[in-house]
Amino acid sequence: MTFTPVSTGQPVKAVLFDVFGTVVDWRTGVAAAVRRFAGEHGLELDGGAFADAWRARYAPGMRRVRDGERPFAPLDVLHRENLDGVLADLGLDPGRFGPAALEELNRAWHYLPPWPDSAAGISALKRDYIVGPLSNGNTSLLLDMAKAGGLPWDLILGSDVTRAYKPSREAYLRPAALLGLEPGQIMLAAAHENDLAAARGAGLAAAFISRPLEHGPGVPGAGVATGSWDLSAGSVTELAGLLLARPDTARPAVP
Repeated sequence: MTFTPVSTGQPVKAVLFDVFGTVVDWRTGVAAAVRRFAGEHGLELDGGAFADAWRARYAPGMRRVRDGERPFAPLDVLHRENLDGVLADLGLDPGRFGPAALEELNRAWHYLPPWPDSAAGISALKRDYIVGPLSNGNTSLLLDMAKAGGLPWDLILGSDVTRAYKPSREAYLRPAALLGLEPGQIMLAAAHENDLAAARGAGLAAAFISRPLEHGPGVPGAGVATGSWDLSAGSVTELAGLLLARPDTARPAVP
């Protein structure tokens, strides 16, 4: 039994997920890798602050691709370039560490820990829906993450397949075309309202998942939706419960 959102009027056939922050805890995973790196090289680094600085370069790096300032480059390449930038900002010459050490640190993004509810919720959704990531991550990154974290995707279409970074319209429409579905037959589940707004603009259904600890504890207003979405849930398991419920009992988001 599938859910039909009022916003699209089409039964949902696939639930695709934003990954960084929605399915996995990027900050905790990257901070742990940074602390290991610092210990190996005799450095004193704040793992959380380093992770935040690295993540802050994420959107600007993709924007240059979307704006045509550079050819498409996989997220692994952008993350590696951004790592050099964070080190330089801290007064650390990337050349002192050697490419192997920095590549190992960069691969921390491949092995981020899932939130505790992610694997179980995705597994439950597989019974009635196609499930997969709709992420800016490249395919090898998402595959490693799925294997390490037990994420039971039906398929993985990385940004290197769609050749588009969110929130560009093509990033949402190309997965639909590859799946042979109408945009309105896909629901994006994400913890980020700008992502959901772009997906809705492309004709997809939208479900908000609250992740108040994405940026660490004590962030005011974190995990609270300000918009009205087709569904709103506090976890992937809760979202699965809503989508697997009878159509007339699924709870929409509160405006």
